[in-house]
Amino acid sequence: MTEQAMNQEAGHPAIGGGLLVVAQWEAKAEEADRIAEILRGFLPQAQREPGVKLFLISRAKDNPAQFLFYELFRDEAAFRAHQESAHFKSYIAEQALPLLTRRERAQYALL
Repeated sequence: MTEQAMNQEAGHPAIGGGLLVVAQWEAKAEEADRIAEILRGFLPQAQREPGVKLFLISRAKDNPAQFLFYELFRDEAAFRAHQESAHFKSYIAEQALPLLTRRERAQYALL
């Protein structure tokens, strides 16, 4: 069975398959509250995208400059559409990314 076929058949019955993206950000210390403000504006728009199954953003309790993203997309095309959206370009690419000291991202296929 190909990986693509496994991805389409895999997953929890209520969720189905999909592409899981986990990202970790660390803001410049003096910019942490600004990042949180930007993300509060971005999150509802990302959650309403047609290819998004789940989109969560959290902030570390012990280090408020750290943020964790847990994003489940229908497929690779939905993830690409997300990155091309006007709200991603405005909130993330233009406003948030320049305020970070670290950005890591990993993609996973659901089992």
